[in-house]
Amino acid sequence: MHVAYLCVLLAGITPVICTAIAKWQFKDFDNHNPREWLSRQTGFRARANAAQHNSFEAFPFFAAAVILATLSAVDSPRVDQLSVVFIAARWLYVFFYVTDRPTLRTICWTVAYVCVVSLMALAI
Repeated sequence: MHVAYLCVLLAGITPVICTAIAKWQFKDFDNHNPREWLSRQTGFRARANAAQHNSFEAFPFFAAAVILATLSAVDSPRVDQLSVVFIAARWLYVFFYVTDRPTLRTICWTVAYVCVVSLMALAI
């Protein structure tokens, strides 16, 4: 089960990774008003920022699913497996989002979502 907990941590830092990508090389970065600066970005910076927002949205659902699966005594290796697949899919999602590959991004988003729903269903 510790693998699943590590995956929750990794899911929690994923938005920070996305922000780092968006701010890469800090071209004309305005640290006095970073959200406004990010909202004006285009290209990979804008997509990394969008991936950051989506990562924040995905995190609570995933964390809750791991907690519920743990409290419901779902088989630990199964929880770990679904958690690892979730993280792999989410990190690929970020990569495909930043590199502007929408079909692959959507496939990864779907795989990650199915992992979370599966964890919830196993808890039930």
